[in-house]
Amino acid sequence: MLTTLTALAALAGLTGCAQSVDPIERLGKKAAAGVRPHGPARQQAYRRWGLTAPLAPAPGRPSRSLAGSPGAAFPPVVDHVPTTDRVVFLTYDDRAERDPRFVDMVRELRLPVSMFLTDSVVGPGYAHFARLQSVGANIQNHTLDHPALRGLPYAGQRAEICGQQDKLRSRFGLRPRLFRPPYGAYDATTRRAAADCGIAAIVLWRASMGPTDLAYTHGPEHLHPGDVIAVAPDESTGPGLRERTTRLLRLVQEQGLTVGRLEDYV
Repeated sequence: MLTTLTALAALAGLTGCAQSVDPIERLGKKAAAGVRPHGPARQQAYRRWGLTAPLAPAPGRPSRSLAGSPGAAFPPVVDHVPTTDRVVFLTYDDRAERDPRFVDMVRELRLPVSMFLTDSVVGPGYAHFARLQSVGANIQNHTLDHPALRGLPYAGQRAEICGQQDKLRSRFGLRPRLFRPPYGAYDATTRRAAADCGIAAIVLWRASMGPTDLAYTHGPEHLHPGDVIAVAPDESTGPGLRERTTRLLRLVQEQGLTVGRLEDYV
């Protein structure tokens, strides 16, 4: 009997050691375990987040994808994807509010959001983005230190882009395919450096969501299928990130659109 108890205790000790994995990984698994099952409560989630109707599902297969352009010297610069699917794409930069309820919003509404991260800005906040990743958000590159890249030499631009590729791989186990230059500033050197760092597309935006409404960088002042939308960071006097996102989703629905996964189209 003593021998059996000793063996069981040793087995328990081994199990405890096996659970000693990277804290970011543990955090992501814990958040994923909290995903609520399908059912009436899940179907009514839109009401909890201030919507009057559920978001329409995005098409299972995109009608147009910019992925895989053989022979292209540089990655394309994208603020709009040509598609007949009635989808737009929600993107957030790393200054987004680190509100744990935003994680719940993404999870319950199944929002396929893309998060562009800068290492020096995120700092100790990587755990928040690990939670977002665990509930379906996509993690992408926004440089190491958030400089305006246009006009910088190749070596500096490459260090900023490739350096963050390496950081994100060490944090999340992936090397992003998409890159957003800080302030939307880029040049031919940026595209060359991005290509050398394994980037498939440089992502800008055609519309941005401010405290109350959308602002457009060019073209008609209403949303088109395939538009990339940047949700602006919180301001001390403005509404929080969840409220901005709710306002944006209402505008999207009013125009007969829904939210698609950018990574499926680019």
